[in-house]
Amino acid sequence: MPKLAAIATSLILQISVSLCGLLLIFVSAIAPVAASPLLSHHLNSAIATPMAIFSFSGTRPSNLGVIDGKLQPCPNSPNCVSSQANDPEHSIAPLTFTGDPSAAIANLQKIILAMPRTKIITAEGKYLYAEFTSAIMGYVDDVEFFANPDKGIIEVRSASRLGESDLGVNRQRIEAIRANFIS
Repeated sequence: MPKLAAIATSLILQISVSLCGLLLIFVSAIAPVAASPLLSHHLNSAIATPMAIFSFSGTRPSNLGVIDGKLQPCPNSPNCVSSQANDPEHSIAPLTFTGDPSAAIANLQKIILAMPRTKIITAEGKYLYAEFTSAIMGYVDDVEFFANPDKGIIEVRSASRLGESDLGVNRQRIEAIRANFIS
């Protein structure tokens, strides 16, 4: 039995070394192409296509939006934050603004569009809905903002479509947006 374990370990080591060698060859062959502005577009397309295979985007929720001044509640999983949640695991402070709610939402839209891998789905008056996609696995998070002019706050909700834990990504994203938000 120890001999079998040694053979298996040796085989795994050989495969790992071979994969590292192939990666090194790939990277050294790709570097000149990536440096060329004319060819880098084709490289991005060549890499994006295989990465789409590993996309974990899930299905866009059909129940999002504002109903009676409320965004959807967070699910029981910890991969969601909302300014309308009552429990500490999901709760996050709303953004504050003064002036026109539509201008505050327009300001948020500019901030979000400057962030990588984002897509605005809906931007209407006092409501904004965007999708954020993770860099490597293609996980999609749904992020909503609702400007409540009576309270001078923007309610927020950021939720992962798939999985259980987000390692705090949704909370960090809202705090990064808050840091850049000027009403």
